Parts: sequence; C-alpha cells; structure tokens
Amino acid sequence: MLPIRKLTVPFLASLALAGAVKAAPQVVQPAAKPDPRAEIAKRLEIKVEDVRPSPIAGLYEVSSGAEVGYVSADGRFYLDGDVFDMGSKANLTEDRRKQGRLALLAGVSDSDAIVFAPKTAAGHTVTVFTDVDCVHCRRMHGEMAELHRLGIRVRYLMFPRGGPGSDSWRKAEAVWCSTDRKEALTRAKRGEKIEAGRCETPIAAQYELGRQLGITGTPGIITDQGEFLAGYATAAYLGAYLADPAAAAAASQ
Repeated sequence: MLPIRKLTVPFLASLALAGAVKAAPQVVQPAAKPDPRAEIAKRLEIKVEDVRPSPIAGLYEVSSGAEVGYVSADGRFYLDGDVFDMGSKANLTEDRRKQGRLALLAGVSDSDAIVFAPKTAAGHTVTVFTDVDCVHCRRMHGEMAELHRLGIRVRYLMFPRGGPGSDSWRKAEAVWCSTDRKEALTRAKRGEKIEAGRCETPIAAQYELGRQLGITGTPGIITDQGEFLAGYATAAYLGAYLADPAAAAAASQ
C-alpha cells in the first residue's frame, strides 16, 4: 500500500490544474455588426448589390438602372443630386450613371435593333431611342449620310412616346414587322404609311428600357461611352461630341 503522502501530492496537483482551467476567463466573440446595406436595400426595395459605400463618409450610394442617389447609413435620409470631386472636377454621380446605362444597353443585341452602319469601319456607335412621328427624329434621320461620313453607326430602338396602343406604337410595330426594317423606318419617317402583318416585336421591352434609362422624349441618344444627349443633335455636333464631349459641350454654350 502506497503511503498517503505519495497519493496526496499528485491528487492535489490535479485539483490545482482543474481549478486553473476552470477559472480561465471565457473569450466572448463580439457580435458581428449588421450590414447597413441590408436595411437600406429593404427600405428602398432594391438589391443589396445595388448599395455601396459612396465617396462621402457616412453616405451610401444606391443605384437602380441609370438612377443614382445617396442615403444615410440608417436609411432615413435620401439625397438626390450630383457629387463632384473638387480635386479632379469629375462628376462622380454621372460617371456611375454612364456605367448603369452601358450595363442596361449591353443586354440589347443588334438583332433587336434597327442598325444603320457606314460602309467603312465605324469609329463610334450611338443608340437612339426614336419615335417615327417625332419631328426631330426625322431631322436626325435625314442626316444619316453625314453621320456615316463622320464614322458614326446608329442603333435605333423604338420609343413611341404615346405609349402602348397609340398610333405611333402601331406604326413602330408595322416597321418592325416589315421584311426590310431599315427601308420601312426611313419611309415611315418620311410620313409614308407602312403596311405589314403582325409579328412578335421587342417594342414593349425597348419602351420599358427607355423608361429605365430616364428617356422622356425623342430622340434620346446614348453614346458608346454612356453619355446621354436629350433631344436632337446635328451630325456635326454629334461628331464633335463623340470626339471630345467636354469641348463640344463648352463650345455650344
């Protein structure tokens, strides 16, 4: 039989170790901070991916299509306006709008547009939302030869301003359902009546796309860099603008 002393020493040591382990403070992980983007997205009924930190501390940038705004981190206050970088003089909000416009237009293939392209390689492509009854649209179309000479390719999307069921909507459908859409569009813009059977058309989708892009009148011109020009622009001005937007805009003032 072992002496009591020999049993007691290891036993007491094990108790001391157990006490030390038991007394060690537990490490409590801090609760993860809630993502403010989720609450903002919920309030504005948009996707979380459409909410991102803005260049201004405490504000988040929110976007939907080509619309851009700013909201406080708690989602309570919304700011509608442009943010400029006073160092570079860049309009940061418009830069984001350009990205949004190009992203929306990327979903439209040439097969769903009526394309007028120069015979030589085009230097630029513009997407034009048009209405066959629009006077200024007709003026722009009348300059197609000059636009081509300047190396500008035109992609037409339909935007009948009267909306579904209007006379201009029916004319757009007749153009789209024609065998030669380019010829039919040119004739329609001259005021000729286009006779065509019924067919599936992308006009409703293009009209909705125009609304998402903020189009309210025609022609609505979007450049291949995402800039938006509201209304008629001469071929000369459009060529200058595509070459140097800032210089052309300054020269026109």
